[in-house]
Amino acid sequence: MIALGVDSGSRCTGYGVVEGRGPAHRALAFGAVRLSPDLPHSERLALIGERLRALIGEFHPEVLALEGVFMAENAQSALKLGQVRGAVMLTAAQVGVPVLEISPAEVKAAVTGYGRAEKVQVQKMVQAILGLPKPPTPLDASDALALAICALARSRLGSVGAPR
Repeated sequence: MIALGVDSGSRCTGYGVVEGRGPAHRALAFGAVRLSPDLPHSERLALIGERLRALIGEFHPEVLALEGVFMAENAQSALKLGQVRGAVMLTAAQVGVPVLEISPAEVKAAVTGYGRAEKVQVQKMVQAILGLPKPPTPLDASDALALAICALARSRLGSVGAPR
């Protein structure tokens, strides 16, 4: 099974494509869509959608894992993040890839064993799980890989797409 993890951000959206075969996992691609703050927000959303369509076309994931909603202190930032999440969900729906929303604590627990792990801990565990020669960067990409790993773990349990 192949999972695409997406760590949403209005200036940097991380992505990670992971193939899972039984207990073994392999990173197929990871990185980040970095967007200029000078671009209008609508253009940033379009660029995120284009990159995701390209990744989906290349790797044919069976699920797209997206971090569940969390509270933000800044209302403007929360609104923009919600718009990015909407663009990601819309893109996935348009190409027929189911979206699995996973809470940040569940992702951290699945990868590190601790639901309040720091980003660097997640990054190091992702490196170990995927057998990467160095920690995946940027942190947005390692978070996206962690989302994909968590989605694969859920699929082994038969709960991909199950309501939470």
